[in-house]
Order: sequence, then C-alpha cells, then structure tokens
Amino acid sequence: MTSIPLMEIVEENMMEMMGMVGMRYEVGILVQEVGIPAQEVGMFVPDVRKLVQEFGPLTSLRLGFVQTLVVSTAKMAKEVMKTHDLQFCSRPALLGQQTLSYNGLDLVFTPYNDYYKEMRKLCAVHLFNSNRVHQYRPIREEEVSLMIEKISKSVVACKPVNLSELMMSLTSTIICRVGFGKSYEDEGVERSRFHALLNETQAMFGIFFFSDYFPFMRWFDKFIGLISRLEKNFKEFDSFYQNLIDEHLDPKRPKSDQEDIIDVLLEMKKQSGFKIDLTWDHIKAILMNVFVAGTDTGAASVIWSMTYLMKNPRVMKKVQEEVRNLVGAKGFVDEDDVERLSYLKDVVKETMRLQPTVPLLVPRETTEKCILEGYEIPAKTLVFVNTWAIGRDPEVWENPEEFYPERFDGSSIDIKGQHFELTPFGAGRRICPGMHMGIATVELALANLLYKFDWEMPVGIKKEDLDFDVLPGITMHKKNVLRLIAKNMDM
Repeated sequence: MTSIPLMEIVEENMMEMMGMVGMRYEVGILVQEVGIPAQEVGMFVPDVRKLVQEFGPLTSLRLGFVQTLVVSTAKMAKEVMKTHDLQFCSRPALLGQQTLSYNGLDLVFTPYNDYYKEMRKLCAVHLFNSNRVHQYRPIREEEVSLMIEKISKSVVACKPVNLSELMMSLTSTIICRVGFGKSYEDEGVERSRFHALLNETQAMFGIFFFSDYFPFMRWFDKFIGLISRLEKNFKEFDSFYQNLIDEHLDPKRPKSDQEDIIDVLLEMKKQSGFKIDLTWDHIKAILMNVFVAGTDTGAASVIWSMTYLMKNPRVMKKVQEEVRNLVGAKGFVDEDDVERLSYLKDVVKETMRLQPTVPLLVPRETTEKCILEGYEIPAKTLVFVNTWAIGRDPEVWENPEEFYPERFDGSSIDIKGQHFELTPFGAGRRICPGMHMGIATVELALANLLYKFDWEMPVGIKKEDLDFDVLPGITMHKKNVLRLIAKNMDM
C-alpha cells in the first residue's frame, strides 16, 4: 500500500472503506453541507483555492473533526497576520510536522508560547540577522559561479540544461555550506544518500495523515505504512544531524575561516544566560528548518521565473537588457549589482505573485476565541492564508492572470511581509526567518542565468508547450522539469 501525498488519489479499496466524509462550508450566512468523497480529501487542502473562487474571501469549513478557516483576500490576510496576529499566530500539532521538528522545538512548527518567543529572539540575533546574510555572500556568489561553469559545459556539448535539477543542486549546496560547512555535490554514495534523504523529507511534509483530521484513524495511517515511513525518515535524518554535530565537535576537525550555522549553535549551547538551555534536539530542529525550507523554496522560485520568462519573450528581452547594460563585460553579476536591478526584482515579485512557492502558507492555529469581520472564530481553529488566490485577486491586481512585472513600477509593494497583497514569505510573528537569505539566493541566481546565456526551447518543443502543472506537497514545484538550451551571450 502506498502513502498518500496531498494531491494524489487514495487507492480504490480505501475509498470503499471510507465512503463519504462530511464537510461543512460556511461563508457569511451561507451554510452548505456537502459530502466529499474520501479519495478527494487528500486533494482538498491544496485545492481549497478553487473552493474560495466559488464561495468567497473568508471560508469556514470542517476538515474531518478540525474546524478550519481559509483566508483569501489581502484585507482578510492583514486582519489575520497583523490586526489579530497574536490570536492567529500559533501552529497546529500535525503529525508529520511535529515528528520531524522534534515535537516543535524548531521555529517554523512550534506553537506560539514563551519558548517560541525566546527561540525566535535567539535565532534573530545569532542566526538570521542581516550581518549573517552578508557574511554568507561569498558562498552564494561562489556556488552561482560554479553553476554558470556547469551550464557553459552544456553549451559546448550542445546539450539541453536540466534547470530544475541544477537549481535544486545549487540551493542545497548553498544551504549545506551555510548550515554545515560542507557540500554533497561530489558524485558518490554520500551525495546519493543526501539527496534521497532530502527528497523523502520534503515529501513527508506534504503527506496527508488521516489521524490529523480524524483522530481515531491513526490505525489507518499505520495500516497503509505512513507511520513507519515517517519514523524511518526521522531516524535517518536524526542520524544525519548527529553525524554533522559529531564532526563539528571533533577536536581534530580543520578550522574553517567561515563560521557555519552548526558552529554558531554549538557556541550558543556553551553560553549561559539564555532562558533556553539548548539540547541536541533543539539544534537538530533548527537545522531541519534551515535545510528543508532553504533548499525547497529558492529552487522553485527560480524555475517558475524562468518558465514565465520563456513564455514571455518581451519580458525576457527587457530584463536581460537591464542586467547586461548594467554589468557590461565584467563577466559575473555580484550582489552589489543585483541591488541596482529594479526590473529583475519586479520579475521576481511578479513570479511570486502568480506562483508563490507555498500557495497556502504554513497553517496557523488560533490561540483563543476571537471575532473576525463579525464572525466568531473558535480557539484551536486551523487557519490557511491562501497566497495563491490573493495574488490573483482581480479586486487588487489589474489583469491578474497576466505576467506583467511593470505593474510594480513606482509601487511600494514588496515581498517582505509589509504589504498583504503579496506575502510569499508570510507576515507578522510567523514571517519566514530565512526570507532575506532566500531572496538573495533567488535574485543572484536568476540574474546570472539571464546575464550569461540566451535561452531557447529544445528542438521540437515550442514555448506554448511549457506548462504550469505542479507537484503535490507544501511547496509548489513545477511538475515537469524545465529543460532549456543555453547559448553564450555575445557582448
């Protein structure tokens, strides 16, 4: 029996066993009772954006036994992530997320409490501040330069470039060097093991566990192998983290000029004066956040950007002209250059508007009963902020389905959590702590891809054939890999 990712069909014998699952939808005074076939429950969470197109901006529903709220307009997102942020800023105890985060010892999945506030403060001061982002700039620039060299070899060989694979390799290598002080990009057993572990962990975060919504169904999660799969993945990653920590504790380990995140965490563990006594599990939980989130979203953002640019040659030409006119014959776009590329930044914003890598932000949970737009929201309500729908709201965006980066010309709207029309990294107390690192990587990689090469579709494929199908999971990856022909740019 296979596991059940969020957007895949449940096997037929399970459908017969489960039958119909009652779902209640409530929008304003409109209440509907519907039956959702069990085979569609696994598809329901990511596809809830389709539901709100029919029912409205604030949708109350029940997933199994869990009261759920879906927020789908910028106005409502502001209410949830700013006006009532304190009441909406906790996290639900979902099985997969809690297991892989060491029962919520991380930053992303821990509930809102004194522990979270102290851990957030520690990480903001010691791990994710602007100085750290700047400190790791040489790593980003070096790895992007190496990626460009790899693509140049494909140009010589006249081979299509698998950009999807290349970008996952880039972001995972950057994260590993920043987080662990090592790279797994050399061919061999360790590289294969590392990437298999990463892929499985990312998959586990997108798995639909029936017991999260039907508490009596844990036996079913066990029966179809989800629990054993989750436990196996956790044990493998725990061993992986422990080996990394042991390497850093080895007195014979060569000293590096570049302090990585494990170095910082180990130093924090030695210090006194913190309200939290850091254990090995705390450190491993933080490493999980750095490793999984940092690798997944950055790669997806660059791939979606390149997909839209290939579909829109006018925009491609304009952004390439901007990059090339600024950088000239220097040979590489560095991060100082990126700060002056306003149209490139607009392209990234427009991509994240249309194709946010997390279409439903990591679910929140209400800490207490509260009133939202005149409606009473119970405590412990599961809350999804639907960034996909917000980014396509015709009340906010003119011609919302059109890829048109010029819409941001002269606009103050950015992607850093202050403008609720565009919140790919969230906002408020739960904004993504690695946002600045992620943006820096995406912009630098994209700028160099556009500067160094001209891009064409492979022989026999037209730009009209490019699709926007997505893989199931928390992060919205392009389902079909993006393969393009790179040609050296003539200066």
